[in-house]
Amino acid sequence: MPAAIPVYELGRVPYREALAFQRRAVEMRSRDEAPDVLYIVEHDPVVTVGRSGHPENLRAGEDELRRRGIDLVPVERGGDVTYHGPGQIVGYPIVSLAGLPGGRDLHRYLRDLEQALIDCLGAFGLPAARNPSYTGVWVGEKKVAAIGVAVRHWVAYHGFALNVDPDLSHFDLIHPCGIRHLGVASMASLLGHAPPREAILAQLARAFSRVWDRPVDYPAPLEMLASAPPAPLTSHV
Repeated sequence: MPAAIPVYELGRVPYREALAFQRRAVEMRSRDEAPDVLYIVEHDPVVTVGRSGHPENLRAGEDELRRRGIDLVPVERGGDVTYHGPGQIVGYPIVSLAGLPGGRDLHRYLRDLEQALIDCLGAFGLPAARNPSYTGVWVGEKKVAAIGVAVRHWVAYHGFALNVDPDLSHFDLIHPCGIRHLGVASMASLLGHAPPREAILAQLARAFSRVWDRPVDYPAPLEMLASAPPAPLTSHV
């Protein structure tokens, strides 16, 4: 039976700290010093700019973002500009692609992330789907989950951000993922309420178990904590 993928919820973690943590975790996974894992976090407001980022997709300058308490961070993931903040479930799978059904196929990995999120949202009655032109998960013409990944030594990191109940006005400060003609939504804006976080995490674990054909355990069994990469130096719940 394939090894289980544990899920660790780290709470509120500053984005730059989580990024450094991911990089350490990737190195550990690539040396087989740690298992495949899925980290769940929430961030303070931050705009990140991926490898395909274009300055014109920032609708507010760095000074304006700072005035609003929003950090600006360039990152190595694919994609353009995106936003993270309270009210999102941000998932960082640190997984060896060789151990997943699609193998070392990055396109398949992205589609699998989309499918897991589609299945999760479907469990709450939301008709989520792909948009053939853009990576991510959509309900109608509004994006509900953004996806951006990077790969080092065939170990994937970065991941997805699911909008549960964030401040949607913050997305007005950017052209999310460089897309100007489509909108952004959250589970709360579509359902009229935000489902309990624990219920969403449980559905995510089930969805990833199906997509990856491996047990994905939430919460993580305590006996696996010893083999996990060290947690960030500080975290804020």
